[in-house]
Amino acid sequence: MAELERPERLQIMLTADELAALENWRYDKRMPSRSAAVRELLRRGLSSDGFLTAEHGLKSRDFGILPTAGDGIAEGGKD
Repeated sequence: MAELERPERLQIMLTADELAALENWRYDKRMPSRSAAVRELLRRGLSSDGFLTAEHGLKSRDFGILPTAGDGIAEGGKD
C-alpha cells in the first residue's frame, strides 16, 4: 500500500451551522475540499496573533466558530 502524504487523521464534530459556515467559506475561496479548507483555516489561525489563551476548566463547547445566544451577540451576528 502506498504511503500517505498526510498520515494523521483529525476528526472534529461541528454543528449544522458551523458546517454550513465552513462550506460557504470553502466555496467562496474555491478550496478543492473540506480538508483543504480546514487546513487553510488552521494555518491562518496558527499564524495569527491576538487571540486569547484558553483558561483552565473550559470545555470543547466553549470554542465554537459561530456566536451563540450566550455570547452577548444578537441574532445574525451583530451587536
